[in-house]
Amino acid sequence: MKRYMRDAARRMNNIRIKNKLIFSFILVVFVPVLIVGIFLTVAFRQNVLDQATQQVTNNVERIKKQTTDIIRMPIEISDKLLVDSRLTDVVNTNYKSTFEVVKAFWDYRDFRDYVHLYSEIYNIRFYTTNMSILENWEFLKVTPPIMEKSWYKAAMEEDGIHWAYISDETKENRYFLSLVRKISFPTYRTSGMLVIGVNQNELNAMISQEPFDTMIIDDSGYMIAAKNPEWVGKNISDLDFAAQLTDLANGTYEMKFDGMPSKIVVEELLPDSSRNGLKIISVFTIDSIVSGANRISLLGFGIIMISLVIAFILIYIFSAILAKRMLVLNKDLNKVAMGDLNVISNVSGNDEIGILSKQFNNMVVSIRGLMDEVTESQKQKAQLELRQKEIKLKMMASQINPHFLFNALESIRMKAHIKGEAEISGIVRMLGKMIRRNLEVGTRKIALKDELEIVRCYLEIQKFRYGDERLAFRLGIDEKGRDTEIPPLIIQPLVENAVVHGLENVAEGGFVSLTTTFGERSLKIEVADNGVGISEEKKKEIIESLHDMEEEEEYRIGLRNVHQRLVMIYGEEYGLTIHSKPGEGTRISFEIPIGGSTL
Repeated sequence: MKRYMRDAARRMNNIRIKNKLIFSFILVVFVPVLIVGIFLTVAFRQNVLDQATQQVTNNVERIKKQTTDIIRMPIEISDKLLVDSRLTDVVNTNYKSTFEVVKAFWDYRDFRDYVHLYSEIYNIRFYTTNMSILENWEFLKVTPPIMEKSWYKAAMEEDGIHWAYISDETKENRYFLSLVRKISFPTYRTSGMLVIGVNQNELNAMISQEPFDTMIIDDSGYMIAAKNPEWVGKNISDLDFAAQLTDLANGTYEMKFDGMPSKIVVEELLPDSSRNGLKIISVFTIDSIVSGANRISLLGFGIIMISLVIAFILIYIFSAILAKRMLVLNKDLNKVAMGDLNVISNVSGNDEIGILSKQFNNMVVSIRGLMDEVTESQKQKAQLELRQKEIKLKMMASQINPHFLFNALESIRMKAHIKGEAEISGIVRMLGKMIRRNLEVGTRKIALKDELEIVRCYLEIQKFRYGDERLAFRLGIDEKGRDTEIPPLIIQPLVENAVVHGLENVAEGGFVSLTTTFGERSLKIEVADNGVGISEEKKKEIIESLHDMEEEEEYRIGLRNVHQRLVMIYGEEYGLTIHSKPGEGTRISFEIPIGGSTL
């Protein structure tokens, strides 16, 4: 068997690509497409029907959410009024005169404010048993006809929120979906009935956008909103074509609606703290969906057959063109393999072979560019090493014997300390520590906390020089990154630049801040001052000088050295970033990737 498979593979490899494509098309495309086309034609009808059902289900869920959003505000307002002490006082006060009632109504304007503030609310009224109160369309007295209403009885018998489609006598007896809630006043042993009418326009606007017949009914069967405006206000049991929807629970059903086979999606909505809820029903006829699917299936099957015939003809032509273009590209590859990096492939087009040809050209250009970059990188590295050696030689030439210098500074410090000059003693100690750290620094990396100690000593010394009125500083250090290793003397030049240049013309109120932020992938360091700032022209010159390898006096050598060290160690994206405006100070920042050099 294995031998037979090897022989078959060998024979296939010997077939020219043009014939192989034709054979593959017949075997892999033509026959399977015929089979799949027949299957899809049969399955497409059911798939479209399922998709329509799912769309309606999603629409119903969306309507449920939107309806919940609309009635959420009446619920929240009823919760507030349930414990509103001002409402308690208004309802339970025994008024002696009309003036007292009018004044109480004037002071209590919450009902009107809620109506004006929230578009979901159309009206708020409160039924009370206080006979001394006057009726003003917001506060109404409970009358025997009201007490006989089913919604009133239900709310009195069971605490909580009740929803009902009821008329509003203050609005020409028009019907609204209303929140009905009994509010008890234990201190006075009385109670009242709160009724909040939901804005019908909000419900109508929501339902009118639906593509299929959709309705919202209460637990009594009244349609409070519907796609067909003529259904609003009617009881679903009174409609012959919809009477069977009354007792349906949550789910999807298939039955006749208005004499036509239809899909019906039912979703119940029970708001928070409510004793009853609403029901959302959406209906669409199967024929309205399937008829179009049948036509599309037949049309699609015919198009598939025609396309297969045309494709069979075109595949022969395209295979010949394809083989020719691949042969040209193969010749270009052979030239590169022989070491010719000046080859340019002229295979045109935006298909895979054309893209491969372009990528081939890009590859050749990239190889030449990489060779140039390696050469330039070696050159820059050599220049940097040479400059570091020169700096080291200059430092060695200017060094004083460390032991002599430290002993002299310690003698000066002890002398100042003995004489009670604590401030001078402290500054001398910091100066000695700073010089010792600078002399001990080599090429190896140091911990961030050691670099920060040098910076702190430098700032304390400068603060001593300038005075508290002219210079203040703040070190905002992220403790998590104190042990992170960084190149030595990478922060102190930035702080020195902020003090020397940034605060050069600041007579008092100078401020320098150093902030370190330790993230998941990098350590960010920022030095800022509130000095004179830098003009756009000057800032542009400084940024250009950061990339200049030649030392010229007009450039800020400290900034350039820091920038070029960061670039050489971590890569081009890790240099200095400068933000400054004249009169607003300067911020210089850089980032160091956690884990060390990227090179």
